[in-house]
Amino acid sequence: MRNIFDLTIEELEDYFISIGEKKFKAIQLYSWIYGKRITSFDDMSDMKKIVIEKLKEDFTLEPLKLIKVERDTEVNKYLFELYDGALVESVLMRHDYGTSICVSSQVGCNMGCKFCESGRLKKVRDLNSYEMVLQILAVENDIKETITHVVIMGIGEPFDNYKNVTNFIKIVNHPKGLSIGSRHITVSTSGIVPKILEFADFPYQVNLAVSLHAPNDKIRDEIMPINKAYKIKDIMDALKIYYKKTNRRITFEYIMLDNINDHDEDAIELCKLLKGLNCYVNLIPYNETNNIQYKRSKNDRILKFYDIIKKNNIGVTIRREFGSKISAACGQLRSKKESL
Repeated sequence: MRNIFDLTIEELEDYFISIGEKKFKAIQLYSWIYGKRITSFDDMSDMKKIVIEKLKEDFTLEPLKLIKVERDTEVNKYLFELYDGALVESVLMRHDYGTSICVSSQVGCNMGCKFCESGRLKKVRDLNSYEMVLQILAVENDIKETITHVVIMGIGEPFDNYKNVTNFIKIVNHPKGLSIGSRHITVSTSGIVPKILEFADFPYQVNLAVSLHAPNDKIRDEIMPINKAYKIKDIMDALKIYYKKTNRRITFEYIMLDNINDHDEDAIELCKLLKGLNCYVNLIPYNETNNIQYKRSKNDRILKFYDIIKKNNIGVTIRREFGSKISAACGQLRSKKESL
């Protein structure tokens, strides 16, 4: 039985037409499940009994099972159990501009980035769209607030689960869904070139972030196995096409690894690579874990790297650190039962 939160508004319209009903009932249903947050189809007072019974035959409203919440200043980390017993994590972050959630898109990850704790567990399966939607609903229910921003940067590579991720975006962006604005949604990829090109034609103005983390193939080959398949030139060529089609500024994520990718010459090479592209660089102080040998760049090295990029007239920020005390920071999520 399919979870109702898996369906886009268009899919629901097709469903109602298929059972001999008017397609406007899809909007009615969205208003009940996302607006009023019903937990039973029987609660829909403006829907015919025969329609309600049909919905109960075909769909479920079952939520995710919340296993554990860890709370730190301005950050909560949530551990969820999925229908098959698999575990994923989400992170809530409070900013001065709103409340953001970092959503997982897969159980495990096949990208195998050497510095990333999440990638130590190989991909088990993709998350369905509803399993991503329900992460948001569960967190909103916990904090009793509306989430204003979504980043698909949790466990998994979103572009390795393209259809479910794009359907998820359609659902949470819809005015009768969660009504989260396109420009408040960011998708992160490690650089799957065919999907970057496909995403250029996706008709929603969502933000794209690319986990680059190196200015050349030599360094990137060492720390990101995906670079064996898609070299930096391939990624940059795809991004130029993406920008030409969308006119959307691109974010480049760059983890600062001590004595690996943080030298002055690395910063200079990065500036040459990005010159002329409408983008900005998000420098991420590395969050060390017990299982991985990489170390965080020294603060003065991060600041020097920042200064070089800034002086080359490329937008650059140093990511504010969230959740390291509860292993909720970038690269620290890990969906294993040992997390319990």
